[in-house]
Amino acid sequence: MLKLLSRLRWCLAVCLLCSGMASGAEFVVIVSAKNPVSTLRTEQVAAIFLGQNGRFPGGAEAIALDLPLGSALRNDFYITVAARTPALMKAYWTKMVFTGRGQPPRELSGSVAVRKLVADNPAMIAYIDKSALDASVKAIQVTP
Repeated sequence: MLKLLSRLRWCLAVCLLCSGMASGAEFVVIVSAKNPVSTLRTEQVAAIFLGQNGRFPGGAEAIALDLPLGSALRNDFYITVAARTPALMKAYWTKMVFTGRGQPPRELSGSVAVRKLVADNPAMIAYIDKSALDASVKAIQVTP
C-alpha cells in the first residue's frame, strides 16, 4: 500500500511538472567530479535529502545541500524526487526536528554557491539549475 501511495505521488508530481505549473528552470542532481557515483535511483536521492540515508551506494558518506526555502527550483526538486509539496516538506522537517530524528540539509544562497561547495567535497550531493553546471561537478543520472 505504501509503495502504491508513493507511486501515485510520483505520478502526480510528473503530471504537475508536465502541465506547465513548474518554473522554467531545469535542475540537475550533482556530486563532485571526484565522486565515483554516476547514477542513483530516485528513491535513493529522496532518502538522502530526507535524512533517511546518509550514505551513497558503496558506503561513502552523503551530505545533502539545499537551495533556499521558497525557491522554485527547490520546490520542483522535492515535487519531482520526493513527491512532496513545499507544505509537506515543511511538515516533514518540523516533525523530524521536533522528534530529534534529523535536521534538514544545509541551505545555500543559490546554484553557484552550491556548485562551488560540492566541487570541493566528494561527500556532498545537491541539485542546481542546469545552466550553472560546469566541469568542477558531475551531473548524475537519476533513474526511476
